[in-house]
Amino acid sequence: MGVTGAGVGVGVRTEVVVIGAGQAGLSAASGLARAGADFVVLDGEDGPGGAWRHRWPTLRVDDAHRIHDLPGLHFDPADPTRPAAEVVPEYFGDYEREFGLAVERPVHVLGVHDADPDLRVETDRGTWTTRALINATGTWTRPFVPRYPGTFDGRQLHTADYRGPAGMAGKRVVVVGGGTSAVQLLIEIAAVAADTLWVTRRPPVFSDDTFDGRAAVARVEERVRAGLAPGSVVSVTGLLRTSAVRAAEEAGVLDRRPVFDRLVPGGVAWDDGTTYDADVILWATGWRAALGHLAPLHLRGPGGGIVMDGTRVVADPRIHLVGYGPSASTIGANRAGRTAAREVLTRLAAVA
Repeated sequence: MGVTGAGVGVGVRTEVVVIGAGQAGLSAASGLARAGADFVVLDGEDGPGGAWRHRWPTLRVDDAHRIHDLPGLHFDPADPTRPAAEVVPEYFGDYEREFGLAVERPVHVLGVHDADPDLRVETDRGTWTTRALINATGTWTRPFVPRYPGTFDGRQLHTADYRGPAGMAGKRVVVVGGGTSAVQLLIEIAAVAADTLWVTRRPPVFSDDTFDGRAAVARVEERVRAGLAPGSVVSVTGLLRTSAVRAAEEAGVLDRRPVFDRLVPGGVAWDDGTTYDADVILWATGWRAALGHLAPLHLRGPGGGIVMDGTRVVADPRIHLVGYGPSASTIGANRAGRTAAREVLTRLAAVA
């Protein structure tokens, strides 16, 4: 069974280590707990909630992408107009208590090393030795900002740094990115900014129909099976045309332009000589998988990704990745967590 608070700061041996206590990590942990496994969850946050703890304050529950139930506990907030950064961590905390999950926090994993036949998990609070690892570190800690030539004298920030539209009041703002977050932030910033400009690498695709989550997950899964960098699930789902999006389209807020070619001190510029004067550039350009602590295991292949079979790392069957590739959103996180827990337990029983 899970252990809480045992041996922090000294060497501890356990059957399974789960790294990360977001949606995918908690889903995996609940599967391990139900089976009575000996496991621990190591989480770098100060409290429950995973990446939801850091969402911008103006993101309400009813504005967020669908928040899926964790296994065995329905998510049914009394007030869906409250900030998601408050409501979802409360729900995650209830879940940890309801199922008695073993979560150690804050614990920052420094590196995972081969200690054949085991794995050695080194952290800032001690070392765990384990027979199996379920990695659920997600992407939030690795915001991605593409490089463009030139310099910009104004303010630059990523979605991860965004704390609401107040700081954009009266400013000329460039929003870069073609995902749902870019659209949501652009709409609320446009209400207070002096002017906004939306730029994307590819023309955005809007849909009046709910996207097919399973099909989107399958497309990303094809990439990880081929050993390629996964890309995001959101990148293949398209943009849902909500009532707020329709209103923004009618108001001209979502009149998109191709992304600029370079930065200039006073804004951005294109090679055709066009420029746009700006005070702020908001990079809504996504994230990359937070897997640096796994580097000592040399899991990445020539294609830049980690070859996967479901959640299992083909190069090292002791390791499962959830919240990576096809499970890097709540669309696939629950299923991936349960699958990883089940397969880990099956393997441990077979090699016992």
